[in-house]
Amino acid sequence: MKSFAQKMKEKAERLEAERLIAEAKAEEVRKWDEWHQAREEEKRQEAVWREEELRLEQRAAEDRRQRQLLREQELQQRHKPVNPTFLQNNASFTWQAFANHEKIINLPMSEKVRLFKLAQSKEMARINQQSVLGGAAETIETVLSFSGDRSGATDSHAITTFNPDTYSLWNGFTISFWVRPDEEMNQKSVILGTRASSPVARFHFGLSGAGANNIGVGVGGNDVTGINNPMEIGRWYNWVISYTGTQFDAGERKLRMWINTDARMTNNNSTSWGNQDEATESYTHGIYFGGRNTEGSGYTSGFACALDEVAIYNRCIDSDGTFAAEVYNGGITYDHLTNGQSGLVGYWKFNEGSGTTITDHSGNGNHGTFAPISGDTTAFPIWEKITNYS
Repeated sequence: MKSFAQKMKEKAERLEAERLIAEAKAEEVRKWDEWHQAREEEKRQEAVWREEELRLEQRAAEDRRQRQLLREQELQQRHKPVNPTFLQNNASFTWQAFANHEKIINLPMSEKVRLFKLAQSKEMARINQQSVLGGAAETIETVLSFSGDRSGATDSHAITTFNPDTYSLWNGFTISFWVRPDEEMNQKSVILGTRASSPVARFHFGLSGAGANNIGVGVGGNDVTGINNPMEIGRWYNWVISYTGTQFDAGERKLRMWINTDARMTNNNSTSWGNQDEATESYTHGIYFGGRNTEGSGYTSGFACALDEVAIYNRCIDSDGTFAAEVYNGGITYDHLTNGQSGLVGYWKFNEGSGTTITDHSGNGNHGTFAPISGDTTAFPIWEKITNYS
């Protein structure tokens, strides 16, 4: 017969065993709950991803539907008449303002282009008539506008065979051009240029992103950002960028920039740009207008803007803003062929006014050509006529 002490010990052992079993079961239940919650979270995430994929598919389908509707509308309205009074009253519009006018905005792109050309021909007739009647004759300048590459844009741009390496721009350069922003300046966009990857060689000018200090200048191995941007949409600005050359010691490799006559970069003194070996490279470094020629990608970082008078010299002309002021004050009549400066290696005047070629007037033959997107001629840049840079 068991003693009282033995019975109490057995009871304690039994209770301890029951406690351990209960704890084990509780731990198993906890682990099961955690596993179940993790599976539920995975299912929720999968549902979110499926919903996002469905939304993207629906958006893509809607984009395709809208493009189809535009094509059908173009077929139906190709010859739909527009009130001639509207064309006469709006002949001097810029392309951006004209294309977004309430009477024009819903027309197909090809019809917009046709009407814009017609409106500008009426403007030319008006100016010529003014001259014949004894009024002051106005200087007519043609410029080229590009669409940029935002959603819905036609990605219009122009390509050239101008390779910065060919002219050893790492030994110094000056570039001058007039630009008119035609869209919000809140994303990375390039006005003109090229970028090689191996070795890194930049020659591009534009915007680095959003914010007030979003001008970006890419030269050699350097991508200089944080430059204050004074530009407003629809207004013309002259950019001049100069570089003394990589042959100088650090501290003397000066990169400078002016917009109109205002200095925008004054203390960048150590810009490096290694010599490029054309014999070992397969990438064509030709600069693009209206975007950037990026190695491995081609056209990238498009910018909706208008361009005029792009001139590139293979030496540093300006160090104190004198040349920038000269070009800016010369305005629409300034000519880089007759300014007495040497070293002009690329010069696109944009004075053709029609066709798909932009002549290089430097004599080096690096002409620009329009680049259609998938053979779509409505993706071409658009010629405009202006009488001043305002």
